[in-house]
Formats: sequence, structure tokens, C-alpha cells
Amino acid sequence: MEVNIKAIHFDISEKLVAFTNKKIDKLTRRFEVINNVEVNLRLIKPETAMNKEAGILLAVPGSPDLFASKTADSFEEAIDLALNALEPQLEKLKGKK
Repeated sequence: MEVNIKAIHFDISEKLVAFTNKKIDKLTRRFEVINNVEVNLRLIKPETAMNKEAGILLAVPGSPDLFASKTADSFEEAIDLALNALEPQLEKLKGKK
């Protein structure tokens, strides 16, 4: 499985990369059907509250790609919210198979 993390409008820290990989790893252990993950972390300009966006795209063979995007005060919170939004989509997909 391949994980691509892109940072848009900022330099990503090793701590944030490790956090993201840990969360993605948890999800892929629960749902083995995932074979590719793209995470786009974006800093929305201008600097205001709720200016960090995480968009997560999951590639699942034999079905359309799953996507969720959330905005929050921190990237960690935005990643958690996006992954929580993807879980019901994966459960639904798992139920079809």
C-alpha cells in the first residue's frame, strides 16, 4: 500500500508526517481493501482560525475512490475528522462485498 502526503502552502514537520502515517496505518489495518492513500494538507490563507484543511483520497480496487475533506484549527484535528468521515463510506463498501 502506498501513502502520499502533500503539504500545500507550508513545510510539513516529521511529527505531522508520523501522526498522519500512524492514523492511516490504523485505518488500513481495519480495511485491507485500501491500496493507495493520498493526503493533501493545505494551509488556507489568510491566517485565521479554522485555516487548516486535510483532504484524504482512498483508492479501493473495483469501486470509485473515496474522498473526505475537513477543516479545523490543527492539522491533526482535520485529519481525524476526515478519517472519521471516511469510515462510514468504507463500512458501506465493505457491506457490499
